[in-house]
Amino acid sequence: MNGPSLLRTVRLGISSLLLHKLRSLLTMLGVLFGVFAVIAMLAIGEGGSVEAIDRIRGMGTQNVLARSVKPREDFATGQQTTRVIAYGLTEEDRSRIEVTFPAVRRVVPVREISEEVRHGERGMNPRVLATQPSYLEVTGRKVAEGRFLADEDERRVANVCVLDYDVARYLFPFTSPVGDEVKIGGDYYTVVGTVLARLRQGDDPGPASQGTAEVFIPLETGRKWYGSMQVKLRAGSREMEEVQLHEIVVEVDRLENVTFVADAVREMLARNHMQQDYEVRVPLEMMREVEAQTRLWSFVLAAIAVISLVVGGIGITNVMLATVTERTREIGIRRALGAKRAHIVTQFLVETITLCIGGGLVGVGAGLLSPWVVELVLHKRAIVTPSSPFVAFGISVVIGVIAGMYPAWRAARMDPVEALRHE
Repeated sequence: MNGPSLLRTVRLGISSLLLHKLRSLLTMLGVLFGVFAVIAMLAIGEGGSVEAIDRIRGMGTQNVLARSVKPREDFATGQQTTRVIAYGLTEEDRSRIEVTFPAVRRVVPVREISEEVRHGERGMNPRVLATQPSYLEVTGRKVAEGRFLADEDERRVANVCVLDYDVARYLFPFTSPVGDEVKIGGDYYTVVGTVLARLRQGDDPGPASQGTAEVFIPLETGRKWYGSMQVKLRAGSREMEEVQLHEIVVEVDRLENVTFVADAVREMLARNHMQQDYEVRVPLEMMREVEAQTRLWSFVLAAIAVISLVVGGIGITNVMLATVTERTREIGIRRALGAKRAHIVTQFLVETITLCIGGGLVGVGAGLLSPWVVELVLHKRAIVTPSSPFVAFGISVVIGVIAGMYPAWRAARMDPVEALRHE
Protein backbone atom coordinates (compact mmCIF):
# COMPACT_ATOMS: atom_id res chain seq x y z
CA MET A 1 0.00 0.00 0.00
CA ASN A 2 1.57 3.29 -1.13
CA GLY A 3 1.71 6.51 0.88
CA PRO A 4 -1.30 8.37 -0.58
CA SER A 5 -3.47 5.26 -0.36
CA LEU A 6 -2.48 4.72 3.27
CA LEU A 7 -3.19 8.37 4.07
CA ARG A 8 -6.66 8.11 2.52
CA THR A 9 -7.33 4.96 4.55
CA VAL A 10 -6.29 6.70 7.77
CA ARG A 11 -8.53 9.68 7.01
CA LEU A 12 -11.43 7.35 6.25
CA GLY A 13 -10.92 5.47 9.52
CA ILE A 14 -10.84 8.66 11.60
CA SER A 15 -13.91 10.01 9.77
CA SER A 16 -15.77 6.79 10.60
CA LEU A 17 -14.96 7.23 14.29
CA LEU A 18 -16.19 10.82 14.25
CA LEU A 19 -19.56 9.70 12.87
CA HIS A 20 -20.21 7.98 16.23
CA LYS A 21 -18.56 10.33 18.72
CA LEU A 22 -20.25 9.04 21.88
CA ARG A 23 -19.56 5.39 21.07
CA SER A 24 -15.93 6.19 20.27
CA LEU A 25 -15.57 8.18 23.49
CA LEU A 26 -17.01 5.40 25.66
CA THR A 27 -14.73 2.87 23.98
CA MET A 28 -11.69 5.08 24.67
CA LEU A 29 -12.65 5.32 28.35
CA GLY A 30 -11.88 1.62 28.84
CA VAL A 31 -8.32 2.17 27.61
CA LEU A 32 -8.02 5.46 29.52
CA PHE A 33 -8.90 3.90 32.87
CA GLY A 34 -6.71 0.90 32.15
CA VAL A 35 -3.63 3.04 31.46
CA PHE A 36 -4.37 5.19 34.48
CA ALA A 37 -4.71 2.08 36.66
CA VAL A 38 -1.35 0.68 35.49
CA ILE A 39 0.50 3.94 36.22
CA ALA A 40 -1.30 4.51 39.54
CA MET A 41 -0.71 0.96 40.77
CA LEU A 42 2.99 1.10 39.91
CA ALA A 43 3.22 4.53 41.58
CA ILE A 44 1.62 3.23 44.79
CA GLY A 45 3.99 0.26 44.85
CA GLU A 46 7.02 2.47 44.24
CA GLY A 47 5.91 4.97 46.88
CA GLY A 48 5.45 2.25 49.49
CA SER A 49 8.84 0.80 48.64
CA VAL A 50 10.64 4.14 48.93
CA GLU A 51 8.93 4.86 52.25
CA ALA A 52 9.90 1.49 53.70
CA ILE A 53 13.47 1.71 52.45
CA ASP A 54 13.82 5.26 53.78
CA ARG A 55 12.69 4.11 57.22
CA ILE A 56 15.19 1.25 57.16
CA ARG A 57 18.00 3.51 55.94
CA GLY A 58 17.18 5.75 58.88
CA MET A 59 18.40 2.91 61.09
CA GLY A 60 21.73 2.90 59.23
CA THR A 61 22.57 0.36 56.54
CA GLN A 62 25.98 -0.23 58.12
CA ASN A 63 24.48 -0.79 61.57
CA VAL A 64 23.57 -3.89 63.52
CA LEU A 65 20.85 -3.30 66.11
CA ALA A 66 20.71 -5.45 69.25
CA ARG A 67 17.55 -4.86 71.31
CA SER A 68 16.23 -6.08 74.62
CA VAL A 69 13.08 -8.18 74.43
CA LYS A 70 10.96 -9.00 77.45
CA PRO A 71 10.69 -12.79 77.76
CA ARG A 72 7.37 -14.53 78.23
CA GLU A 73 6.05 -14.47 81.77
CA ASP A 74 5.04 -17.65 83.55
CA PHE A 75 1.28 -17.64 84.13
CA ALA A 76 1.01 -21.33 85.00
CA THR A 77 0.05 -20.57 88.62
CA GLY A 78 -1.99 -17.51 87.72
CA GLN A 79 0.69 -15.26 89.26
CA GLN A 80 3.99 -13.87 88.12
CA THR A 81 6.96 -15.87 89.33
CA THR A 82 8.73 -12.76 90.61
CA ARG A 83 7.89 -9.10 91.13
CA VAL A 84 11.24 -7.96 89.70
CA ILE A 85 11.90 -9.01 86.11
CA ALA A 86 15.51 -8.65 85.03
CA TYR A 87 16.23 -9.17 81.35
CA GLY A 88 17.81 -7.70 78.28
CA LEU A 89 21.17 -6.38 77.19
CA THR A 90 23.87 -5.46 79.69
CA GLU A 91 26.93 -3.25 79.87
CA GLU A 92 29.00 -6.43 79.64
CA ASP A 93 27.38 -7.20 76.28
CA ARG A 94 28.27 -3.74 75.07
CA SER A 95 31.92 -4.09 76.20
CA ARG A 96 32.33 -7.52 74.61
CA ILE A 97 30.99 -6.32 71.26
CA GLU A 98 33.22 -3.24 71.37
CA VAL A 99 36.51 -5.05 72.08
CA THR A 100 35.97 -8.39 70.33
CA PHE A 101 35.21 -7.57 66.68
CA PRO A 102 37.80 -5.60 64.65
CA ALA A 103 35.16 -4.68 62.05
CA VAL A 104 33.15 -2.72 64.65
CA ARG A 105 33.76 1.04 64.39
CA ARG A 106 31.53 2.31 67.20
CA VAL A 107 29.09 0.94 69.75
CA VAL A 108 26.36 3.25 71.04
CA PRO A 109 24.21 2.25 74.04
CA VAL A 110 20.59 3.37 74.40
CA ARG A 111 18.24 3.27 77.38
CA GLU A 112 14.52 3.85 76.98
CA ILE A 113 12.72 5.61 79.82
CA SER A 114 8.95 5.55 80.29
CA GLU A 115 8.10 9.08 81.35
CA GLU A 116 5.65 11.74 80.24
CA VAL A 117 7.08 14.87 78.60
CA ARG A 118 5.22 18.11 79.34
CA HIS A 119 5.40 21.81 78.55
CA GLY A 120 2.73 23.95 80.11
CA GLU A 121 -0.66 22.37 79.50
CA ARG A 122 0.58 20.10 76.72
CA GLY A 123 1.89 16.63 77.39
CA MET A 124 2.70 13.46 75.46
CA ASN A 125 4.45 10.12 75.90
CA PRO A 126 7.24 9.87 73.32
CA ARG A 127 10.20 7.51 73.55
CA VAL A 128 12.66 9.11 75.97
CA LEU A 129 16.08 7.78 74.94
CA ALA A 130 19.16 8.14 77.10
CA THR A 131 22.17 7.83 74.80
CA GLN A 132 25.55 9.25 73.82
CA PRO A 133 26.45 12.09 71.39
CA SER A 134 27.67 9.62 68.74
CA TYR A 135 24.09 8.35 68.31
CA LEU A 136 23.43 11.21 65.90
CA GLU A 137 26.22 10.24 63.49
CA VAL A 138 25.66 6.50 63.74
CA THR A 139 21.96 6.72 62.91
CA GLY A 140 22.27 9.53 60.36
CA ARG A 141 19.79 11.82 62.12
CA LYS A 142 19.89 15.50 61.14
CA VAL A 143 19.88 18.49 63.50
CA ALA A 144 17.06 20.90 62.68
CA GLU A 145 17.86 23.62 65.22
CA GLY A 146 20.43 24.14 67.96
CA ARG A 147 22.68 21.14 68.63
CA PHE A 148 22.62 17.51 69.66
CA LEU A 149 23.94 16.08 72.91
CA ALA A 150 27.62 16.81 73.59
CA ASP A 151 30.42 15.07 75.52
CA GLU A 152 30.33 17.95 78.03
CA ASP A 153 26.69 17.10 78.81
CA GLU A 154 27.80 13.57 79.69
CA ARG A 155 30.64 14.78 81.93
CA ARG A 156 28.44 17.27 83.77
CA VAL A 157 25.48 14.85 83.93
CA ALA A 158 23.47 17.81 82.70
CA ASN A 159 19.69 18.02 82.58
CA VAL A 160 19.51 18.84 78.88
CA CYS A 161 17.47 17.25 76.13
CA VAL A 162 16.95 17.23 72.36
CA LEU A 163 13.46 16.97 70.88
CA ASP A 164 12.58 15.47 67.56
CA TYR A 165 10.54 17.57 65.15
CA ASP A 166 7.15 16.05 66.01
CA VAL A 167 7.60 16.57 69.76
CA ALA A 168 8.84 20.14 69.22
CA ARG A 169 5.88 21.01 67.00
CA TYR A 170 3.37 19.65 69.48
CA LEU A 171 4.83 21.05 72.71
CA PHE A 172 5.96 24.35 71.15
CA PRO A 173 3.49 25.03 68.31
CA PHE A 174 4.27 28.75 68.00
CA THR A 175 7.79 29.25 69.40
CA SER A 176 11.23 27.73 69.18
CA PRO A 177 11.87 25.20 71.97
CA VAL A 178 15.66 25.82 72.08
CA GLY A 179 16.56 27.42 75.39
CA ASP A 180 13.19 26.65 76.95
CA GLU A 181 12.43 23.86 79.44
CA VAL A 182 10.33 20.70 79.36
CA LYS A 183 9.38 18.46 82.24
CA ILE A 184 10.32 14.79 81.89
CA GLY A 185 8.81 12.84 84.73
CA GLY A 186 9.51 14.92 87.82
CA ASP A 187 12.56 16.85 86.55
CA TYR A 188 13.06 19.83 84.27
CA TYR A 189 15.37 19.68 81.25
CA THR A 190 16.69 22.50 79.10
CA VAL A 191 16.09 21.99 75.38
CA VAL A 192 19.39 22.45 73.52
CA GLY A 193 18.25 21.43 70.04
CA THR A 194 15.83 19.61 67.76
CA VAL A 195 16.36 16.88 65.18
CA LEU A 196 14.32 15.93 62.14
CA ALA A 197 11.69 13.29 62.84
CA ARG A 198 12.48 9.71 61.91
CA LEU A 199 9.11 9.44 60.17
CA ARG A 200 6.87 12.40 59.42
CA GLN A 201 3.38 11.94 60.84
CA GLY A 202 1.48 14.55 58.82
CA ASP A 203 0.71 18.20 59.31
CA ASP A 204 -1.27 17.87 62.53
CA PRO A 205 1.11 16.85 65.32
CA GLY A 206 -0.33 15.53 68.51
CA PRO A 207 -0.65 12.48 70.73
CA ALA A 208 -1.44 10.34 67.67
CA SER A 209 2.17 10.81 66.54
CA GLN A 210 3.68 9.47 69.75
CA GLY A 211 4.56 6.11 68.19
CA THR A 212 7.74 7.46 66.57
CA ALA A 213 8.22 10.71 68.52
CA GLU A 214 11.49 10.79 70.46
CA VAL A 215 13.30 12.84 73.12
CA PHE A 216 17.03 12.41 73.77
CA ILE A 217 18.86 12.93 77.08
CA PRO A 218 22.50 12.15 78.05
CA LEU A 219 23.12 8.54 79.01
CA GLU A 220 24.74 9.47 82.35
CA THR A 221 21.79 11.73 83.19
CA GLY A 222 19.42 8.84 82.55
CA ARG A 223 21.46 6.57 84.81
CA LYS A 224 21.56 9.21 87.56
CA TRP A 225 17.81 9.85 87.72
CA TYR A 226 16.32 6.56 86.63
CA GLY A 227 18.89 3.81 87.23
CA SER A 228 18.08 0.47 85.60
CA MET A 229 14.80 -0.20 87.42
CA GLN A 230 11.40 0.89 86.11
CA VAL A 231 8.08 0.40 87.85
CA LYS A 232 4.91 -0.24 85.86
CA LEU A 233 1.40 -0.32 87.29
CA ARG A 234 -0.90 -2.78 85.56
CA ALA A 235 -4.44 -3.70 86.58
CA GLY A 236 -3.85 -2.84 90.22
CA SER A 237 -0.55 -4.75 90.45
CA ARG A 238 2.99 -3.39 90.47
CA GLU A 239 5.54 -4.80 88.08
CA MET A 240 9.22 -3.87 88.26
CA GLU A 241 11.56 -4.34 85.32
CA GLU A 242 15.34 -4.15 85.46
CA VAL A 243 16.97 -3.48 82.10
CA GLN A 244 20.47 -2.06 81.80
CA LEU A 245 20.34 -1.26 78.08
CA HIS A 246 17.35 -1.36 75.79
CA GLU A 247 19.38 -1.12 72.59
CA ILE A 248 22.96 -1.34 71.38
CA VAL A 249 23.70 0.24 68.01
CA VAL A 250 26.76 -1.36 66.42
CA GLU A 251 28.34 0.59 63.55
CA VAL A 252 30.34 -1.61 61.15
CA ASP A 253 33.34 -0.23 59.23
CA ARG A 254 32.32 -1.59 55.80
CA LEU A 255 29.07 -2.69 54.22
CA GLU A 256 30.41 -6.13 53.28
CA ASN A 257 31.18 -6.87 56.97
CA VAL A 258 27.64 -6.17 58.23
CA THR A 259 26.34 -9.74 57.86
CA PHE A 260 29.48 -11.21 59.43
CA VAL A 261 29.26 -8.90 62.46
CA ALA A 262 25.52 -9.58 62.85
CA ASP A 263 26.09 -13.35 62.94
CA ALA A 264 28.95 -12.92 65.41
CA VAL A 265 26.84 -10.72 67.69
CA ARG A 266 24.02 -13.26 67.64
CA GLU A 267 26.42 -16.06 68.58
CA MET A 268 28.02 -14.01 71.36
CA LEU A 269 24.69 -13.04 72.91
CA ALA A 270 23.43 -16.64 72.68
CA ARG A 271 26.45 -17.81 74.72
CA ASN A 272 26.03 -15.18 77.44
CA HIS A 273 22.23 -15.11 77.86
CA MET A 274 20.33 -17.92 79.54
CA GLN A 275 17.06 -16.86 77.90
CA GLN A 276 15.97 -15.32 74.61
CA ASP A 277 15.68 -11.78 75.99
CA TYR A 278 17.19 -10.00 72.99
CA GLU A 279 16.87 -9.69 69.24
CA VAL A 280 19.37 -8.70 66.57
CA ARG A 281 18.08 -6.71 63.62
CA VAL A 282 20.09 -5.89 60.50
CA PRO A 283 18.71 -2.94 58.48
CA LEU A 284 20.71 -4.05 55.42
CA GLU A 285 19.02 -7.46 55.41
CA MET A 286 15.63 -5.83 56.04
CA MET A 287 16.18 -3.48 53.09
CA ARG A 288 17.00 -6.35 50.76
CA GLU A 289 13.89 -8.21 51.87
CA VAL A 290 11.75 -5.11 51.30
CA GLU A 291 13.23 -4.63 47.83
CA ALA A 292 12.43 -8.25 46.93
CA GLN A 293 8.89 -7.95 48.31
CA THR A 294 8.43 -4.67 46.47
CA ARG A 295 9.37 -6.22 43.14
CA LEU A 296 6.81 -8.98 43.70
CA TRP A 297 4.16 -6.52 44.92
CA SER A 298 4.72 -4.20 41.96
CA PHE A 299 4.36 -7.15 39.59
CA VAL A 300 1.07 -8.17 41.23
CA LEU A 301 -0.29 -4.62 41.13
CA ALA A 302 0.75 -4.19 37.51
CA ALA A 303 -0.84 -7.53 36.58
CA ILE A 304 -4.12 -6.47 38.21
CA ALA A 305 -4.02 -3.15 36.36
CA VAL A 306 -3.22 -4.83 33.03
CA ILE A 307 -6.38 -6.90 33.46
CA SER A 308 -8.38 -3.67 33.26
CA LEU A 309 -6.58 -2.89 30.00
CA VAL A 310 -7.44 -6.34 28.68
CA VAL A 311 -11.09 -5.71 29.60
CA GLY A 312 -10.87 -2.44 27.67
CA GLY A 313 -9.43 -4.35 24.71
CA ILE A 314 -12.33 -6.82 24.82
CA GLY A 315 -14.70 -3.86 24.74
CA ILE A 316 -12.93 -2.51 21.66
CA THR A 317 -13.21 -5.90 19.95
CA ASN A 318 -16.92 -6.02 20.71
CA VAL A 319 -17.53 -2.51 19.39
CA MET A 320 -15.49 -3.12 16.23
CA LEU A 321 -17.35 -6.36 15.50
CA ALA A 322 -20.62 -4.44 15.76
CA THR A 323 -19.15 -1.77 13.50
CA VAL A 324 -18.18 -4.37 10.88
CA THR A 325 -21.74 -5.69 10.87
CA GLU A 326 -23.18 -2.18 10.50
CA ARG A 327 -20.84 -1.32 7.63
CA THR A 328 -21.09 -4.56 5.65
CA ARG A 329 -22.61 -2.78 2.63
CA GLU A 330 -19.90 -0.07 2.75
CA ILE A 331 -17.23 -2.79 2.76
CA GLY A 332 -18.87 -4.45 -0.26
CA ILE A 333 -18.93 -1.14 -2.17
CA ARG A 334 -15.25 -0.46 -1.42
CA ARG A 335 -14.30 -3.96 -2.54
CA ALA A 336 -16.39 -3.57 -5.75
CA LEU A 337 -14.56 -0.30 -6.50
CA GLY A 338 -11.19 -2.04 -6.27
CA ALA A 339 -10.20 -1.92 -2.61
CA LYS A 340 -8.03 -4.85 -1.59
CA ARG A 341 -8.24 -6.85 1.57
CA ALA A 342 -5.19 -5.01 2.88
CA HIS A 343 -7.07 -1.70 2.55
CA ILE A 344 -10.00 -3.03 4.59
CA VAL A 345 -7.70 -4.48 7.28
CA THR A 346 -5.79 -1.21 7.47
CA GLN A 347 -8.97 0.85 7.74
CA PHE A 348 -10.29 -1.06 10.76
CA LEU A 349 -6.87 -1.35 12.41
CA VAL A 350 -6.49 2.42 12.05
CA GLU A 351 -9.79 2.94 13.84
CA THR A 352 -8.81 0.55 16.64
CA ILE A 353 -5.31 1.97 17.09
CA THR A 354 -6.69 5.53 17.05
CA LEU A 355 -9.04 4.65 19.90
CA CYS A 356 -6.18 3.09 21.87
CA ILE A 357 -3.73 5.92 21.22
CA GLY A 358 -6.31 8.56 22.13
CA GLY A 359 -7.35 6.76 25.30
CA GLY A 360 -3.74 5.90 26.13
CA LEU A 361 -2.49 9.48 25.84
CA VAL A 362 -5.28 10.83 28.05
CA GLY A 363 -4.69 7.92 30.45
CA VAL A 364 -0.99 8.77 30.66
CA GLY A 365 -1.87 12.38 31.45
CA ALA A 366 -4.25 11.25 34.19
CA GLY A 367 -1.67 8.74 35.44
CA LEU A 368 0.94 11.46 35.89
CA LEU A 369 -1.52 13.13 38.27
CA SER A 370 -2.08 9.89 40.22
CA PRO A 371 0.43 10.71 43.03
CA TRP A 372 -1.57 13.82 43.85
CA VAL A 373 -4.85 11.86 43.78
CA VAL A 374 -3.45 9.02 45.92
CA GLU A 375 -1.99 11.36 48.52
CA LEU A 376 -5.22 13.39 48.63
CA VAL A 377 -7.59 10.42 48.89
CA LEU A 378 -5.54 7.64 50.51
CA HIS A 379 -2.93 9.77 52.29
CA LYS A 380 -0.24 7.46 50.92
CA ARG A 381 2.96 8.29 49.09
CA ALA A 382 3.01 7.49 45.37
CA ILE A 383 5.89 7.94 42.91
CA VAL A 384 5.60 7.71 39.12
CA THR A 385 8.78 6.19 37.70
CA PRO A 386 9.97 7.45 34.28
CA SER A 387 9.33 4.07 32.66
CA SER A 388 5.76 3.41 33.88
CA PRO A 389 3.96 5.83 31.45
CA PHE A 390 5.82 4.32 28.49
CA VAL A 391 5.07 0.77 29.68
CA ALA A 392 1.37 1.52 30.19
CA PHE A 393 1.04 3.30 26.85
CA GLY A 394 2.92 0.54 25.02
CA ILE A 395 0.69 -2.14 26.52
CA SER A 396 -2.42 -0.19 25.49
CA VAL A 397 -1.23 0.04 21.87
CA VAL A 398 -0.36 -3.67 21.76
CA ILE A 399 -3.74 -4.62 23.21
CA GLY A 400 -5.41 -2.28 20.69
CA VAL A 401 -3.69 -3.97 17.75
CA ILE A 402 -4.59 -7.43 19.07
CA ALA A 403 -8.17 -6.35 19.78
CA GLY A 404 -8.59 -4.99 16.24
CA MET A 405 -7.04 -7.88 14.36
CA TYR A 406 -10.04 -10.21 14.38
CA PRO A 407 -12.68 -7.60 13.41
CA ALA A 408 -10.37 -6.32 10.65
CA TRP A 409 -9.70 -9.87 9.38
CA ARG A 410 -13.42 -10.63 9.46
CA ALA A 411 -14.21 -7.48 7.47
CA ALA A 412 -11.52 -8.28 4.89
CA ARG A 413 -12.76 -11.87 4.43
CA MET A 414 -16.25 -10.76 3.36
CA ASP A 415 -17.46 -11.76 -0.11
CA PRO A 416 -18.05 -8.46 -2.02
CA VAL A 417 -21.17 -9.82 -3.71
CA GLU A 418 -22.74 -10.98 -0.43
CA ALA A 419 -21.73 -7.72 1.22
CA LEU A 420 -23.51 -5.66 -1.48
CA ARG A 421 -26.68 -7.68 -0.94
CA HIS A 422 -26.64 -6.89 2.80
CA GLU A 423 -29.48 -4.69 3.99
